[in-house]
Amino acid sequence: MIVLWRVTEHCNLACGFCAYDRRLPIPRREVDGTLVESFAPVLADYGRATGERILLSWIGGEPLLWKPFFGLSQWLKGLGIGVSTTTNATTLHRPQVRAQILDSLSELTISVDGLAGSHEGVRHWPGGWTRLASSVTALARERDRIKPDFRLRANVVLMHENLGQFEALCEALAHWGIDEITFNQLGGRDRPAFFAAHRLTSLDVDSLRACLPALTHKLAAQGVRLCASPSYLERIAASTLGQPMPILDCGPGQKFLFIDEHGIASPCSFTTDIFGIPIGEIRDLRQLQALPQRFSAMQREKAHLASCRDCPSTQVFAKFTS
Repeated sequence: MIVLWRVTEHCNLACGFCAYDRRLPIPRREVDGTLVESFAPVLADYGRATGERILLSWIGGEPLLWKPFFGLSQWLKGLGIGVSTTTNATTLHRPQVRAQILDSLSELTISVDGLAGSHEGVRHWPGGWTRLASSVTALARERDRIKPDFRLRANVVLMHENLGQFEALCEALAHWGIDEITFNQLGGRDRPAFFAAHRLTSLDVDSLRACLPALTHKLAAQGVRLCASPSYLERIAASTLGQPMPILDCGPGQKFLFIDEHGIASPCSFTTDIFGIPIGEIRDLRQLQALPQRFSAMQREKAHLASCRDCPSTQVFAKFTS
């Protein structure tokens, strides 16, 4: 089971596509660490009872700004729960941060959106590309020496203006020591005005499809996995054309769980307002095992109200499959 937990709305960068852009005058909430301490043993019990690997992945905002990050990650590791996070990598230049990441996490995803000018421009991070390259390369070298099974992933947000750089960016990421590359298309829910000016076009999607087979093969020869399943590309193409792709039964809660900064669990981040259940109501193994049935009942009753009518959840469309 994968548990994606948004633990903070704080961020130190200013990405025009993101709801947590540091320039936005919004409340910045964070998870109370006691919520994690009360719920994690239930997850550990689930893993022992089912034999499934549990991976808890922190997201934000910028998760590495959350003060309990390393202490709780290390504690979760002791419970037998794998831990990962997605980061903007602004703190990876610090050797102690890299050491703590390798010690307490099992994988790390770096957000990177283009080559130097593109990445620094969209994130308002002057000099960020050079620091990012140096930091990630250092982490990869330390990984190879200390923890060879640690997975180092990069995730790219594809936009009209950076699509032409995607092949060169993948080559650079491979050179840095990245093991796996994933991508999202720019979405419009968080910042509609930015989306309108920078979204992918149908010609962009055609170009992406055309380049992926050769690029996937080329990266594989370098030991790098590019995730680009046919179903995921279909989802991107449909979104670009404005064609809905309804999913009326995604098996909610069976293999994936989203928790927000208030401790509300739901099948994905897009359905919290409709299907959300406070994790305080999930106090033991039995209640956690009953969660998929609760979600399924809600999905049957309320799918017409939710994002299920045009499902945007990347994991449903096999984002992480080659």
